[in-house]
Amino acid sequence: MSDQLDKNLNLNVRGLSLSATLAINELSNSMIKQGKKVYKLGLGQSPFPVPQPVVDELKNNAFQKDYLPVRGLPALQSSIADFYRKTQGIQFTPSSILIGPGSKELMFILQLVYYGDLLIPSPSWVSYAPQAHIIGRHVSWIDTKEENGWLLTPEELDEYCSADSGKPRILILNYPNNPTGNTYNAAELRELADVARKHKILLLSDEIYGETNHEGDHVSIARYYPEGTIISSGLSKWCGAGGWRLGVFAFPDKLSWLMDAMASVASETYTSTSAPIQYAAVRAFHLGLDIERYLVNSRKVLKSLGLHLYKLMTDAGISVCRPVGGFYMFPNFEKFRAQLENRGIRTSVQLCERLLAETGVAVLPGASFGRDKNELTARLAYVDFDGARALAAVESMPKDYFPDEKFLKTYCLNNVEAIEKMTEWLKSL
Repeated sequence: MSDQLDKNLNLNVRGLSLSATLAINELSNSMIKQGKKVYKLGLGQSPFPVPQPVVDELKNNAFQKDYLPVRGLPALQSSIADFYRKTQGIQFTPSSILIGPGSKELMFILQLVYYGDLLIPSPSWVSYAPQAHIIGRHVSWIDTKEENGWLLTPEELDEYCSADSGKPRILILNYPNNPTGNTYNAAELRELADVARKHKILLLSDEIYGETNHEGDHVSIARYYPEGTIISSGLSKWCGAGGWRLGVFAFPDKLSWLMDAMASVASETYTSTSAPIQYAAVRAFHLGLDIERYLVNSRKVLKSLGLHLYKLMTDAGISVCRPVGGFYMFPNFEKFRAQLENRGIRTSVQLCERLLAETGVAVLPGASFGRDKNELTARLAYVDFDGARALAAVESMPKDYFPDEKFLKTYCLNNVEAIEKMTEWLKSL
């Protein structure tokens, strides 16, 4: 039996390449070492520093060396439960919070212990499907439409599930969305929740970008489908601590059995999450005036920069959604298909390869996010700037100040130049 298992795992992993986001970052760094100018819009890493109060807590707890409970530090579980009560009005018991070394790891374990198909709206983040393939789960993509802002509609979900209602399924809903920068409003979430309840779908709500909503008004679908929703979050995006590797799953009481199963696997794999980082995370989820000011100012920068890049692209004829959260955009270059085909560019991969080679602008192909390879879409992450410097500049301004074009060209120039080079390249085709 073990030989067969090894064979199956080998077949599932063989042929997998490095995650597209990590691969583009390594390629960009390699080109920079060769002395080439590269605009790093590929890897979606927060440009902002970890808030100083959280850094201070990490320093203060560097001596913490003991293994913590596999489910997480009790003080951190309580802090996260309070966080969701304050920000979403959702009541979680501290014991229903599971801490892991990054939400990515927790997502993998969830798919390992829950037997069911994985439903992913397309376009979606690059690692959902490969994780399912490694485990051997079936992946079903539900294509969304550009005219709907690349958002999954209740009708699309209902149509897909109606043929076999009640079949075990995990639907991953990520918003604000990577790769599009779009999000759902309360009415849309309520309708999606109704469909999920109708078909008994297990909903994994990936809200890792929730606190980066540009208006600060993120709404969790767990408000409307509490019994079937697991909220996924962490420190990587809104707290700028991607390398700290701390992820969070919040479970409803009815899914405690699933949390127990995940904790069992965790105990045999990663054992527990880094102790000093968990102690520091207590301070992060506690929020407070310092961190709330950090969030307000980082949202100002992201909103202003996103709007400016959106205008540059739409003025050039590129079809793209106006970003409302996170730091991503998903431009569609279909309008330029004839000119691109004249240059031998017929796929999103070819588009991104030529764009990088000829302009130095590094973005990712839509094919990496579940789109057809022949669709001329790409994802860009507008994070190529010194976030600490930009935050300090905003903090020195009056409270009602909103970053203007002069600010963006002073503190976020690489992003502006990148889009200008992209649009100039398209005009030259």
